[in-house]
Parts: sequence; structure tokens; C-alpha cells
Amino acid sequence: MTNVAVTLETHIRDGSDSEQMSLSEKGRFFRKGNMDVVTFREHPEGREPVDTMVTIKPGHVSIKRSGGVEMRQLFEVNTETENTYVHEYGKLFMSTWTEQLEYRPPGDSGNGELFIVYKMTVNEDVTQNHQLKLTLKEETE
Repeated sequence: MTNVAVTLETHIRDGSDSEQMSLSEKGRFFRKGNMDVVTFREHPEGREPVDTMVTIKPGHVSIKRSGGVEMRQLFEVNTETENTYVHEYGKLFMSTWTEQLEYRPPGDSGNGELFIVYKMTVNEDVTQNHQLKLTLKEETE
């Protein structure tokens, strides 16, 4: 396992409205066969911590969050996936259509980066355009 600095940036567009969020946490990275795994703990202000695990395989990404929220979201290019997001106020049903998925692992060539472009529909009602960028920088002990 390698210690990494994790930066997660998301950009959400809903019609003419736009929202950007960013977080930075310390995490861990490891590789097992053709699968890379990143784990980190989010510390949302005033709420319970959220453990996040990102599993990356060729053409497939899974993000599992547990703790203050419960969610498992899958991304595969040109594929619709469905999941449930459970938080303190209730449950949301989400449908995700992945348009673009790019990944460069951390290593000799520098920082790792995961970039995903997708559309997400919440409760079969509101569809938003999302961009997710996860940057991994190896930390020296």
C-alpha cells in the first residue's frame, strides 16, 4: 500500500446552474492484478465521516461510500447503471450514464488521475451533467 494525497473535484451542471466542489484528504493506494484501489475518509463539516473506496479496472470504476452516507456508484462508458444514495434525510434513486472515463495510475510518470464525465438522473426527475476528477499524489514518508 502507498500513502497518497487525494484530491476529489466535482463539477455539476443543471441547466444554467453550476456547482463546483473540492476536497482533499489523505488516503491509500494499492494495485492487485488489473485492479487499482484508492481508499480515503471524507470529513464533511458538521456531519459523520464517510469512508470512500474507489475501485478501478479497465473500462470500469466503482465508488463505494459508507458511514454518514451509503452509496455504490458504477461507471462504464456508454452504459446506464442504477444505485441508491442513502443519507440522514432519506433515500435517493440515481441513474448514471457514463460518457467518458480516463485513468492514469500514479507512478513514475507522476500523479495518478481519474476523470469521469457522466449524466445523473435523480429520482427519475432531475438530470444533471457531472464531471469528476480524482487526483492521486504519492506521499513520501
